[in-house]
Amino acid sequence: MKGLILAAGRGTRLRPLTHTRPKPVIRLGGKPIIYYAVENLFEAGITEVGVVVSPDTQEDIRQALKDFPGVQINYIVQEQALGIAHAVGTAKEWLGQSPFVLYLGDNLFQRGIKPFVEAFKPGVGAVIALVRVPDPRQFGVAVLDQGRIVKLLEKPKDPPSDLAVAGVYVFSPAIMEIIANLKPSARGEYEITDAIQALMDQGHTVLGQEITGWWKDTGRPADLLDANRLLLVEQKSPTPVVEGHVHDSQITGRVVIEKGAVVKNSTVLGPVHIAQNAMIEGAYIGPFTSVGPNATVRQAEVEFSILEDSAVVEDVPLRLHECILGVGARVTRRNGLPKAHKLVLGDLSSLELA
Repeated sequence: MKGLILAAGRGTRLRPLTHTRPKPVIRLGGKPIIYYAVENLFEAGITEVGVVVSPDTQEDIRQALKDFPGVQINYIVQEQALGIAHAVGTAKEWLGQSPFVLYLGDNLFQRGIKPFVEAFKPGVGAVIALVRVPDPRQFGVAVLDQGRIVKLLEKPKDPPSDLAVAGVYVFSPAIMEIIANLKPSARGEYEITDAIQALMDQGHTVLGQEITGWWKDTGRPADLLDANRLLLVEQKSPTPVVEGHVHDSQITGRVVIEKGAVVKNSTVLGPVHIAQNAMIEGAYIGPFTSVGPNATVRQAEVEFSILEDSAVVEDVPLRLHECILGVGARVTRRNGLPKAHKLVLGDLSSLELA
């Protein structure tokens, strides 16, 4: 069995964070989101993984996965974003006649995907991961009958159930011929839900299986913060794991300080992840915070936040809470007159001033 991860999307709901970088490379809990997808596939016994990328995202995705051991990763370029089924179709030659796991690269699963792979048996056309949600109108929605999916609808206005399609599917090769003959939907995309419905119409068994543990679709900034919180709580050691340098500081709880990171005259209250070569000085780092590689927090307080690579928070008099700072972003104090806020904000930015 092979694995196919989709990572060609532009992540428009996360702009401006995704103006220059694709969503799957944003770091949560110390790793790029897409890294967790490859980990889950590997833990399910899959060592051949294809990643569908766009011309704009391929280099960032390659860099995010360059150090993953034990997995053969192939990159497949989707020139146009025409839907999930279209993305699968671009991998037809690489997939061949192999059954495969389709994994949306921005989804996170607490307990992995092994149960869905194990549920796929000879004679089954597909196994679809399902999750109960309070408002299924934003998802593909499944109707189940004794474990079999009998109907599948894409973002229905009047959902027939609360079972939403999560971001993992296990397919037999039969899906590829259906995708090859699929017609675009009203919005001009080739929908995977239409392909699965056609699979059922041809008499193939499609099983629906609910996930266990939590699941996150990291579509919006609030989802990123919550996913980061959940992943930090999952850090294995209940006591600090320090590979960097700590001087005159208080480190408490589930805290990881990677090699090359420096913490001076600071308080760090876990769960927290501080990546390699970060600098924390005269600072307070509160729970549910990830500090990226080469980032700096000096004379400032940060909690429940995500700081990406080389972000800087320095000499800020107010505590930062529920913040996401992109690569190289800076938050500093203005010295001198006039006393004013100086801002440079990209499209769709959000700012709250106390």
